[in-house]
Amino acid sequence: MKNILEKLYAQEYLSEEEASNLLTGIVNKEFNDPQIASILTVFIMRPINSTELIGFQNVLLDMAIPFETDGQDTIDVCGTGGDGKNSFNISTLSAFVIAGAGYKVVKHGNYGVSSLCGSSNVLEDMGVQFTNDKDKLKKQLDVANICFLHAPLFHPAMKAVAPLRKALGVRTFFNMLGPLVNPARPNHQLTGVFSLELGRIYNKIQSQNNRNFSVIHSIDGYDEISLTGPFKYFNNTGEGTIHPEDYNLKRIVESDIYGGNTVAESVGIFKNVLQNKATAPQKEVVLCNSATAINCFDFDKSFQDCYEEAKKSIESGAAEKAFVSMGNV
Repeated sequence: MKNILEKLYAQEYLSEEEASNLLTGIVNKEFNDPQIASILTVFIMRPINSTELIGFQNVLLDMAIPFETDGQDTIDVCGTGGDGKNSFNISTLSAFVIAGAGYKVVKHGNYGVSSLCGSSNVLEDMGVQFTNDKDKLKKQLDVANICFLHAPLFHPAMKAVAPLRKALGVRTFFNMLGPLVNPARPNHQLTGVFSLELGRIYNKIQSQNNRNFSVIHSIDGYDEISLTGPFKYFNNTGEGTIHPEDYNLKRIVESDIYGGNTVAESVGIFKNVLQNKATAPQKEVVLCNSATAINCFDFDKSFQDCYEEAKKSIESGAAEKAFVSMGNV
């Protein structure tokens, strides 16, 4: 292990096996906190590559508590976080919109580390009780088309670094890992990333993960489609850049999608979107991300058709019903 540390401190890249051994050592508490902090810092000071991320991914998936969806077509929609934008919970809301449109969603999420309000923060504040009871989760998926996998309940290995990540308060490679280690291993996924470089890495990894996927990054830094400018996408069909005008949508400004300064403010926006009481920019952003996720089920379907499905989910009350139904199971 000393050799791996020396290699890291020399700013050298690790092989997949070395990366796996390193993360195994971290979760097995073979390092003290100062050593772990310095390891995390290395990956802040220099970019991670796809080989290292795959090595880390494999360890966490192997150690995770699995959740089987019995061969159903499922999707996860999430972001890496770490973009520093403090937007409201767009991907979490999109998950309920997608469920309301009739698709099965297995949402993987956690508390915010480098942001004020992660998906677990907002859902917990709204009364959602987290569980790893597989029968209950399967019933939620059956009744509401959605279940929520709170990461700490499925990744006991993460307990070794959770306090340190919180204390550091900045994005680390664990932010990059979150969307890659959904224990349900859904066969469709929409992932937002905080940098274009990470988007390329995710494209390479997701291409090997045997799923329909889209990776998105807004050019001005958001880990989601923000409509504040163009965004870059990578998916099974290729890659490209899309401007809001390409979807006949108006550009918005950052303040339009700001999540507020408290969890309560984020929850207020969340409820307004589900109840079709949100501002036009808030609603448009959720619809755009939801439509892009729905498109992962069939890339031959037009964006406009997917957008209309998402719009109907909100305006008919189906998205809110999915949220209520999940909580009532």
